[in-house]
Amino acid sequence: MSDLSRPRGGIRAALFVIAGTASVVPALLVANAPDIPRTSHRSPQRTGQVPRVVSPTEVPPVEPVAFIDMTPDEARAYNQSIPFSTDPNPAARPFVYRGSAEDKARALDCLAAGVLYEAGDDAKGEQAVAQVVLNRLRHPAFPKTVCGVVFEGQERSTGCQFTFTCDGALTKWQPPEAAWTRAREIAARALNGKVFRPVGHSTHYHTDWVVPYWQASLDKVAAVGSHLFFRWSGWWGTPPAFNRHLVAGEPVVPALAPFSPAHRAATDASDDAGAALAEGAVATGSMAPLASEPDTFLITLPAGLAPEGFPAFALTLCGSRKHCTVMAWRDAAATAFSVPLSQVQMETMAFSYFRDPAIGLERTLWNCGMYPAFKGARCMKRMSTTILPLASPTPQPSPTPTPSGELTGVRRASAAPTEAKPAIPPL
Repeated sequence: MSDLSRPRGGIRAALFVIAGTASVVPALLVANAPDIPRTSHRSPQRTGQVPRVVSPTEVPPVEPVAFIDMTPDEARAYNQSIPFSTDPNPAARPFVYRGSAEDKARALDCLAAGVLYEAGDDAKGEQAVAQVVLNRLRHPAFPKTVCGVVFEGQERSTGCQFTFTCDGALTKWQPPEAAWTRAREIAARALNGKVFRPVGHSTHYHTDWVVPYWQASLDKVAAVGSHLFFRWSGWWGTPPAFNRHLVAGEPVVPALAPFSPAHRAATDASDDAGAALAEGAVATGSMAPLASEPDTFLITLPAGLAPEGFPAFALTLCGSRKHCTVMAWRDAAATAFSVPLSQVQMETMAFSYFRDPAIGLERTLWNCGMYPAFKGARCMKRMSTTILPLASPTPQPSPTPTPSGELTGVRRASAAPTEAKPAIPPL
């Protein structure tokens, strides 16, 4: 053996010592590590509950959006722990809009607004949102018009199906021309048969920094950017369940009028018709205010006036009055001639309008039993006792204004919110 063999033996021994230290020290640290307190956030999936699969004979309920109390980082970690479904994820059938030109124009702008406000100016995200809207239209659990799907629940301050329709986004931010043009192009392609295959038959989605309560009962099927897409478990998430068809009569959405000619023209037409009818009625003296209450009108609605035109009709009757109350019936035989109203008169009233600048209140209400297109906060409450409808309501505190600037709706593909819990609307 040469002299070189001795140093090699020393090096070998040193390596054994180093290797032993590298394995023993971490083991000792782990064994003696202090307990780290953990915050527990439970969801239906974490509690071990088995999601209920709705049978084919029962249409699944569509709940308003509500969120589990998690920080954005906790929500992301939780969402990553939920595996994607291993069941087949077939693409939806092409959807071709078969309505009238007027209906299609309104549907196009409703869909464009939905994809832009929900996904931001991102082409792939916008296509994914458009596919969800059309999937919903075909499903029995949702409205059967494009605008009906997009603006479902808009009358609620929280809990609407698409957040931008009830969080004030449409009044805080209007799309730049280039972004609006691209959103309309994507919407037009979707309404003419283009399918976005990755989301399959998804009917729900949310950003990865929130966890809605409904998530536990649905199958996670796709991710597009920061959005996660879900479909119903069981038969209601399979292609045969998406068997419904479009119905005629896309509703007018006044909130889109500032940047949608299709909705602006319809809104203007309803306003003009209401004003013209009201002016004619007042000119003939058939709709004068009560002699005892000069700021109160009890009227029969003119035949042919669409419900959307009722507010303009009321405004024309009220004229320059600071305080004004209009109560309207469809049937002349049911119309009241004095106040207070009877229970039957209140139940048969079709529309009412009230304004009082002193308390900052202006309210239009429809009888939603007669006009089901109007929902929620726009509906008259059914009274169980006779009341004097002219009494001024108690002033309510004004809501805290939302800071202006870039919107960060719970579904938009923008930076994650800095708050511990995203502000909220439902689907």
